[in-house]
Amino acid sequence: MSSWQEFEKQAPDLATRVRGLFDTRQHKTLATIRKDGSPRISGTEVDFRDGELWLGSMPGAMKALDLRRDPRLALHAAPTTPDEDDPSQWAGDAKLSGRAVEVTDPEVVARFEMPGEGPHLFRIDVTEVVWTRVEGDQLMIDMWHEGRGVRRVERQ
Repeated sequence: MSSWQEFEKQAPDLATRVRGLFDTRQHKTLATIRKDGSPRISGTEVDFRDGELWLGSMPGAMKALDLRRDPRLALHAAPTTPDEDDPSQWAGDAKLSGRAVEVTDPEVVARFEMPGEGPHLFRIDVTEVVWTRVEGDQLMIDMWHEGRGVRRVERQ
């Protein structure tokens, strides 16, 4: 598993683009795995801090219980709408996948100033990061996979 900082060192240009898209809007979409194995989609917020990617949750939230049971996740940054007349001006779409590691150290949790009693805090270790966009008449997909580095796919 790679921390966000480790990913940044391996793929600095891609990390800058993806983080910019994640920072554009407050709310993200989180995919977790339910107890029965089916997917669950939840709204969430994330925080890039101290070289890590963090996710918080209210006490007892289903997404937190999902992550405690099965730490695999996917995160999607809500994209802006492309300009139909010039889709190459679209900043693109960013998503990542990885595993959540719950952090329970009271001092660390307190630094995030989350509301309520007993919030959940997770550090995200990334395994895949993807940036999709339009360049000219091509769909461009830059992706990083842990242990394989960055590659680009171009599609018509």
